[in-house]
Formats: sequence, structure tokens, C-alpha cells
Amino acid sequence: MSQITHTIGSRLKSRRLEKGLTQEALAELAHLHPSYIGQVERGERNATIQSIEKICIALDYPMESLFSHIIANQKDPDYPGLCYDLIIEQSTDNQKLIFQIVSQISKKK
Repeated sequence: MSQITHTIGSRLKSRRLEKGLTQEALAELAHLHPSYIGQVERGERNATIQSIEKICIALDYPMESLFSHIIANQKDPDYPGLCYDLIIEQSTDNQKLIFQIVSQISKKK
């Protein structure tokens, strides 16, 4: 599958874990099959927009947040998007620490 499919799956999984839900619990909330949730999270399934909407509603995850910082079909890596994906999976404490580090680096320009 495409990098976008993997990115979306990873973001959904991170949000699910943040909410403390199992794939089965999320599937029940979203009215989808648990194996489908797993396939989407692993980037193995190209989910429909309707299914993504159901998952986002169940996770209280705005779709605009899910799709933010995704840039497709570019030659150079999307470093801001890659950083976002790494940071969003971290705890709030780690996110604050990363922010402080990046702030210090940007001051050295």
C-alpha cells in the first residue's frame, strides 16, 4: 500500500492506544469488524472515507487532524510531516521535551 495508507493507519492506532481501546472495542464503537481495524492500522487495507469517518468519530479524532501534514508524491521526504508522525506517538511529556529541543535549535539560526 501507499505511504499515506501506512501513515493514516499509524495515526489511528496511536489515537486508539491513547484512548486505551483494543481493536475489538474500537470496532464495536465504529460498527466495523475487528480484523478490518487491524488491517487499516497496519496499512494493509485502503479504507473508504466512510470507514475512516466512523473510526474517527469512535476515537473522537477530527478527520482534519488525521489528514494534516500528509503530502503525497514528492521527491524529497516531507520532514515536517515525518516529524509530526513521530511526535504524535509520544507522551505529552516527551512532546514537551521535543518542543523544547526544537525551540533551542531554532534559536541558534
